[in-house]
Amino acid sequence: MNGLGWRAAWRIARRDLHLGFRGLRLLFLCLFLGVATLAAIGSLTSAITQELRDRGRVILGGDVEIGMTQRQASLGDKQAFRQLGALSETIRMRAMAQRVGQGRGDSPPAILTELKGVDAAYPLYGALTLRHGAYRPLDAGHIVIGEALAERLDIGRGAQLRYGDARFIVSDIIADEPDRLGEGFTLGPVAIVSMDGLRRTGLIQPGSLYAAKYRIRLDPRFDAATVRKDWEKARASEGWTFKDRDRAAPGANRFIERMGQFLALIGLAALVIAGIGVSNGVASYLAGKRGGIATFKVLGATAADIARIYRLQVGAVALLGIGAGLLAGAALPPLVVALAGDVLPVSPGFRLHPLPLLTSALYGLLIAFLFTFPPLARARTQPAAALFRGAVDSRSGLDRRSLAAMGGAGALLVALALGTARDPLFAAAVLGAVGAVLLLLLGIGIAVRWSARRLPRPKRPWLRLTLANLHRPGAQTAALIVALGLALTLFVTLAGIETSLDAEIRQVVPKKAPAQIVLDIPAADQARFRAIALRQAPEAQLNIVPVLRGTITAYGGQRVADLEQLPEGAWFLRGERGVTYSATLPECSDLVAGRWWPKDYRGPPLVSLDAEAADTLGIGVGDRLTVSILGREIEARIASLRKVNWDTMGFNYVLVFSPVTLRSAPHSVAATITMDPRHDTAMTRALLAAFPGVSVIAVGDVVDQVGMILTQMSRAILVAASVAILAGIAVLVGAIAAARQSRSYDSVILKTLGATRMQLLGGQALEYGLLAALLALVALALGSIAAWFVIVQIFDFTWAPDWHVVLATLAAGALLTLGIGLGGALPLLSVRPARALRQV
Repeated sequence: MNGLGWRAAWRIARRDLHLGFRGLRLLFLCLFLGVATLAAIGSLTSAITQELRDRGRVILGGDVEIGMTQRQASLGDKQAFRQLGALSETIRMRAMAQRVGQGRGDSPPAILTELKGVDAAYPLYGALTLRHGAYRPLDAGHIVIGEALAERLDIGRGAQLRYGDARFIVSDIIADEPDRLGEGFTLGPVAIVSMDGLRRTGLIQPGSLYAAKYRIRLDPRFDAATVRKDWEKARASEGWTFKDRDRAAPGANRFIERMGQFLALIGLAALVIAGIGVSNGVASYLAGKRGGIATFKVLGATAADIARIYRLQVGAVALLGIGAGLLAGAALPPLVVALAGDVLPVSPGFRLHPLPLLTSALYGLLIAFLFTFPPLARARTQPAAALFRGAVDSRSGLDRRSLAAMGGAGALLVALALGTARDPLFAAAVLGAVGAVLLLLLGIGIAVRWSARRLPRPKRPWLRLTLANLHRPGAQTAALIVALGLALTLFVTLAGIETSLDAEIRQVVPKKAPAQIVLDIPAADQARFRAIALRQAPEAQLNIVPVLRGTITAYGGQRVADLEQLPEGAWFLRGERGVTYSATLPECSDLVAGRWWPKDYRGPPLVSLDAEAADTLGIGVGDRLTVSILGREIEARIASLRKVNWDTMGFNYVLVFSPVTLRSAPHSVAATITMDPRHDTAMTRALLAAFPGVSVIAVGDVVDQVGMILTQMSRAILVAASVAILAGIAVLVGAIAAARQSRSYDSVILKTLGATRMQLLGGQALEYGLLAALLALVALALGSIAAWFVIVQIFDFTWAPDWHVVLATLAAGALLTLGIGLGGALPLLSVRPARALRQV
């Protein structure tokens, strides 16, 4: 018999392939789930980042933005800005909005808002849309407010609001603020006044915390990125921040990209796990075709003919699964956007994104090749006699050519994952961890089979049968242990992540957080502030600190502006950060290196640096650090390193200077008030009456916002992890399917010898129960390590799982997997003896 060509092989493969993919449904399902997950995550991430780029001008409010805090640009600087194009100036600050007149009885008298002063040129791009009419530049006595502010104070058009020393009439309600996303994180609803109106409030004083932003609509002859880079280099010592339209919302971009990468790697891990299910499913399918393959070989078919026929079958189903996954992945992002509502920073429309779809398809093809190759190679290389004896004599070795092909596919898979990752080291760590877990579980499976073969035979028949099932010819012990171990590990991982995220807000923050944070207290009025606060709440604990803003411009002998890329984790180098000074070690800090300066120190500038930041920058005690504060560069020697307890929601600063360095600079002070919550309203009224310009932040509101963000993260992780759990269950189903034929033979023989169905089912339950009990501790350890890595190393939260929930989830997962195993055994109980014996 001459070798078959591809056309003849396809004709045979097509005729043999069942229309419903019988036997290959697991292959289709695993590839569909994995590819759809990767394609959906990649498409959604690309859609959001593309929307941020496309709307960059509107989000930023200009082609270029130059920002500074606690000061405004000089007339000379503004003139230089105008030489580049049209200029718009805005000033943004936190301020208390006080209702004048009556509202709802339960509405608060004052709430924290984001007060924004704008000039007549605002907005340069987009449109500020109002609920009742078109926006026109405001006069000094009118204000437009956000819908959230109107609802919370129960006010509308014509109502009056007080900010500081000024009253305003509400002229309309804001429906859409075009540059809202570019403004970054906010603690309250927005209110917009004119620049003259903002000056009327008296809130802008030396040391007040406010941000001045200068947006420029560039003349066509200028390039935004070039202008930004030139100004960054020219004004590196000024402490200004610069953005251009291509990176209008860098914080949102970074969060979306990192979250997308994390979820994509979870999806890739799920696809790799599903690949084992693919391998088991194809092995089960080919086991059912063993007689046909042997017949082909007896009739003269070559190994190449067998390979062509079944590779075409498996390849056709794999391509259909990958194609269906790509279609689902491309169609899911608009549904996610619709369901997410205002959770996402933007709402992109439907658009195909070829790169993530192509990447997902390549992942699917490589996984399909890598995990279907072993069973196909065995079918190709085993002689006909071995195939006929397959039920009792299984050969699992692979030839060198097959091993080389699998090694090449694995290397391509790793190269693709690392080449497309934003952080190759992180991607390598995730893939390495998944590979190590698989190898560990495989090693446990081999050890269990080896040990079962050498243990003494129990006297009880069903115990003896259960033990024999673990090592008999054709036993899928290793595959079952991998499947059970993966499923249980994923259950533990998900429970650990979920309960730790819950504990981040529910346990840590409420125990350590103050009740209120008060900003913009005049530095000269600290004693009066303390007296008023203690009069309202005598038991209150106050922590009062000076507040300034500064930008690190140089460290370790190098300028930040000259760096091509910031060090990983150096978030404190991006723009201005909070700076303070203190004669003593601040609360919520522990000294870990160096010494604190004496209280009466009068020497050259000294600074204490957060130890984690020092480690990120590669500097330590004795090194030099340059910080720009209010446009003036200060070079200081690092005197000490501190461990900062960031989870207290108190005042935590990366940089703390010696008092003599900054005491004479214009600044305000801020305070935390720890007290009984029943004093909150009275405290706010008293402070606003004495200090109209202060901002009172209710920490409970902040906790609610942080809780909402963590809940959203938790849901995203839950969805991605659910796919991984489904993949782990698919592995279990595949392992059960792969062992079906040999178990069918065993069941028929035992029933012939008098065994009842309940006895057979009890034997299966005992086998799976022993394996689940054996793997429980392994899964608990592996899942806990994985959850710890996600919580501590990726999200930098506190590792605080609820072990009762984790153990309950592990038990529920064990029962679920046991149920799946028994569900797979039920069809075996109804197999007719004649049919099972004819297949041997």
